[in-house]
Amino acid sequence: MLRYLTAGESHGLCLTAIVEGMPAGLTINQAAIDLELKRRQLGYGRGARMTSIETDKVNFLSGVRAGKTMGSPLTLQVLNKDTSIDKLPKVTRPRPGHADLSGVLKYDLDDVRTILERASARETAARVAVGALMKLFLKEFGIEVFSHVTKMGDGVAKTDTLSFDQIRKKAEVSPLRCADMKAEAKMIRFIDKAKKAGDTVGGSIEIVALNVPVGLGSHVQFDRKLDAKLAMQLMSIQAIKAVEIGAGTKVAELLGSQLHDQIFYSKQKGFFRKTHRAGGIEGGMSVGGPVVVRIHMKPLSTLRRPMMSVDIKNKQSFKATVERSDVSAVPAAGIVGESVMAFVLADALIEKFGGDSVAEIKRNYQGYLRQVAQF
Repeated sequence: MLRYLTAGESHGLCLTAIVEGMPAGLTINQAAIDLELKRRQLGYGRGARMTSIETDKVNFLSGVRAGKTMGSPLTLQVLNKDTSIDKLPKVTRPRPGHADLSGVLKYDLDDVRTILERASARETAARVAVGALMKLFLKEFGIEVFSHVTKMGDGVAKTDTLSFDQIRKKAEVSPLRCADMKAEAKMIRFIDKAKKAGDTVGGSIEIVALNVPVGLGSHVQFDRKLDAKLAMQLMSIQAIKAVEIGAGTKVAELLGSQLHDQIFYSKQKGFFRKTHRAGGIEGGMSVGGPVVVRIHMKPLSTLRRPMMSVDIKNKQSFKATVERSDVSAVPAAGIVGESVMAFVLADALIEKFGGDSVAEIKRNYQGYLRQVAQF
């Protein structure tokens, strides 16, 4: 079983993740992991601190010897540059849309900062480090994960005529990770308008996994379904309010004949589908094509033009405390989404093919592919 926990606060010493269940023999590419951390910091609409304060790099404190995983738990550390957590002033004015008020009421606290330090999306740096490790593992099996922004305001990306490879390449060079330049221009205007008004914006992101084999996940129990695992993990990302698999909410508008992906067969390809409206998952299992998921991010909770709130100490109305200056973090949320999907797929791969080393899992994997090809 593959699992991880994260620890750390926004202005604490560091963020840490402990990963258990990673097989032995995986080559650690430090530069590739640091690149994923850098990708998380980019995107039009981010604040200046992304380049000045949070220049993230990962350190491996355990589980790696001579550049390869040992099969024992890994400890990943991302140091914080701003470690002023004990010097920061007390906060008594909770922000609408954040964990602030519910947190202080739940934990019986008189300082919102104790809640916001951990609830902060800064925690996702640890998740991206874990996800980058999972991407290295998935790459051993030819599986790749990427994301692109599909909607912000009235900017809606039209990518139906593009291949997944074209979408990925266009998104990677876009400041908004958008593969449609016309839609991107509308998105940028939407962000600029919100910034001028002291407001924030959300958006929609599509996450795609390529070369996923048939049979990951299972239909036999609710908690083993691949789409259920993806939905739970993706909903755990800060500010994500909705998850769609494949056609998502559009299934309510379509006839069955318009929705379901027809099945074809050829000696060269075996069983295949020409469409991906099921998102590459049927009955809780991958069908052997791209896995396609969309996540929808709400506008950030802290505005430069603060919304009204109530001071938890004197119960007087005040404008909520300002904690950050980002207008949008939608492209960054896509990188976090990639990391989460990579973890779920890596876990499903290990569950399906077993083994304590990468070499053993590869042998099992190749045998399974031969079995499927001979069906």
